[in-house]
Amino acid sequence: ELLKVMWDRGPCTVRDVHESLQSKTRKTAYTTTLKLMQVMHGKGLVIRDESQRAHRFAAAVSREATERAFVGALISKLFDGSATRLVLQALGNDARANDSELAEIRELLKNIESERE
Repeated sequence: ELLKVMWDRGPCTVRDVHESLQSKTRKTAYTTTLKLMQVMHGKGLVIRDESQRAHRFAAAVSREATERAFVGALISKLFDGSATRLVLQALGNDARANDSELAEIRELLKNIESERE
């Protein structure tokens, strides 16, 4: 959730992130948000600008790169390396994709196929 706030808003203070989370999720203490952001900074997930009194944090990696990494790990660990099994679960009988998303998926598949030819 913290990264989502920073991806959506760009660089922001701990207070900015904390207030955004308070309006969206369960209530947590400011110090909890601060500690999480410090841990994320230590792991290289966020960068910190210390040039102002209130430090500003920003995501160190793009949303797309993070999604790719998590989906890759999910495919590897849960679906035995099979992207097909992941897609079947995502789009199976209880498909959550709407018509426009399905059209976008078809277009992406066409592009992938044409790139391989």
